Amino acid sequence: MKHRTAKEKELADNARLLRAWKKFHREERDAVLIGPHAATLAELFRMFANLAHVQPAQLIGFVGAINWASIDYQTRLTVLHEINNAITAFRVKRGLEPIEDNLPGDPETPFRTIKAIVFSSSPLTRAPTGAQPGLSNR
Repeated sequence: MKHRTAKEKELADNARLLRAWKKFHREERDAVLIGPHAATLAELFRMFANLAHVQPAQLIGFVGAINWASIDYQTRLTVLHEINNAITAFRVKRGLEPIEDNLPGDPETPFRTIKAIVFSSSPLTRAPTGAQPGLSNR
C-alpha cells in the first residue's frame, strides 16, 4: 500500500472539489435549460457559446429584451455564472487577462452592463425608495 504525501492528498482533494463544483454548475445550467424560460435562455446560452461571432451590443441588446422580473433569482445567478465563464474563456483564448474591470470614469464593461440588466428588476438589488445615485446618508 502506497502512502500519499500531504501535498498529494491536497491535490487529490482539490481535484475532487473542482469536479464536484463543475458538476454542480452543469446541473444548474441543465435545470435552467429545461425550466420555464428554456427557449429564451437557450438562445442566450447559445450566444455565450459563440461570443466570437456576437458583438457586445447584440448580446447586451438581447439581454435587455428579456423580462428578468419574471425569472427567479437562482436562474439569474446561473445566467451570470455562464456569461462570466464565457467571457473569461473568450479573453483567455485571445491571450488577454481573464478579467478586466473598468477604471472610474471609463465606460462599463459588457459583463458589468449585462449584470446590471439581469439584476435591475430584482428586489434584492433594488435601491431603497427615494435613493438617488451618488448620494450617501452620511
